[in-house]
Amino acid sequence: MHYHTLIIGAGMSGLAAGIRLAYYQKPVCILERHTTIGGLNSFYRLRDRNHDVGLHAVTNYAAPGTKTGPLAKLLKQLRLRWDDFALRPQCGSAVMFPGKKLRFTNDFSVLVEEIAAAFPPQIDGFRKLVTTIETFDELNLNQQAVSAMQVVSEHITDPLLVDMLFCPLMFYGSATPRDMDFNQFVVMFKSIFKEGFARPFEGVRRILKTLTRHYKELGGELKLRHGVREIKIDNGRAIGVVLDDGREITADNVLSTIGSVETFRLCGKALAGQTVPGDHGPIEQFQHGAISFNESISVLDCQPKELGHGETIIFYNDSERFTYDAPSDPCDLRSGIICSPNNFQYENDQQLEDGIVRITALANPDYWMGLSPEVYAAAKADWGTRIIDSAVRFMPEFRSHVVDTDIFTPKTIHRFTGHLKGAVYGAPRKILTGDMPLKNLFLAGTDQGFLGIIGSMLSGITIANNQLLRD
Repeated sequence: MHYHTLIIGAGMSGLAAGIRLAYYQKPVCILERHTTIGGLNSFYRLRDRNHDVGLHAVTNYAAPGTKTGPLAKLLKQLRLRWDDFALRPQCGSAVMFPGKKLRFTNDFSVLVEEIAAAFPPQIDGFRKLVTTIETFDELNLNQQAVSAMQVVSEHITDPLLVDMLFCPLMFYGSATPRDMDFNQFVVMFKSIFKEGFARPFEGVRRILKTLTRHYKELGGELKLRHGVREIKIDNGRAIGVVLDDGREITADNVLSTIGSVETFRLCGKALAGQTVPGDHGPIEQFQHGAISFNESISVLDCQPKELGHGETIIFYNDSERFTYDAPSDPCDLRSGIICSPNNFQYENDQQLEDGIVRITALANPDYWMGLSPEVYAAAKADWGTRIIDSAVRFMPEFRSHVVDTDIFTPKTIHRFTGHLKGAVYGAPRKILTGDMPLKNLFLAGTDQGFLGIIGSMLSGITIANNQLLRD
């Protein structure tokens, strides 16, 4: 069968793009190499327990009925209802550095008051920064890259506050070591600090099942175990794909959500000497990312609140300065994220069956990708323990209550997403327009530039609208 659009990857952006195309009755097919959907935000079952992958929280929260903002736009574009995602707001989160703690909730005034109390000389500069953020058009797809560190430092002079603001935004959305593009900074600042965190009680399954059901109801096709090994090209134009088993499928358009460099590789020699659109330079100089993580998932025999841990998410750092980069050690134990999916305001005081503590640390992809099977499991267990031992400095002791654990590494991420080096946020340089060097080939998802669960879906919608529905 010939399609209007083939979508490579059944993650959030691919599903959202598929829904948008199917709504307009375009023959569309999503191709997924693995046996389940979700990509970076998926789920799995281990020892009779369900676990989320990727999802700590959905950013860009808005209360049901809100008319503006990314979540409202997303639901309108996908023709979904607020109840379809059933998002419940966070209890409250924090950024913890030596001698300082900034609390924040889905009420932005809480963070403003915290900064005014902890950094009195900086509050005027922070308010000016907020004004700059609010007047910036992050939806302009023709933005030129600008250092966020430079812009923020023009408003805030205390390096500690600068680091405390960057820490959550980098951990949840930066592919660039030690900095962010200001456009990305604005997107993440609004999504985390201005709008905030939420989660469905059922976790990421609720979102993925809703998207998949809606997509299929509209007539879209989803093919699991259909990995793509090559993008077929004729006279400078994408005309379809070759699957892992050698079968060919043709289409008027191909939309890739697997990453820019990963997509270039599917095109083979056809891109030799080509230039990446948007003044990004030659294909050969376009680099994949190197920011990846190890995460330890601990299952407890009690609720975290029973131990005195009530925060939804804690971003922590124990050093004088925060360093966001691929570490030289297997993992960076100086900083990390503590997340408890138990600590959301679930409806009717519902509680998850198990207590969960997820702890995430920056990882060295080269170390983890290079380990042999004989030493990988032992190294994973060893560093999982070290990550937990480091994090308990920032929360109540919970290790005696652990009844089960699991750990993932950059190697795990690479295996299930195909991202080179397990780079969670893809390439440092984003292609905002989704344009690729070949006609009828487009990019959505992480390397298009809209990050987070809501951002990924908006990425798919944006590219579908701007590139695939123009006729």
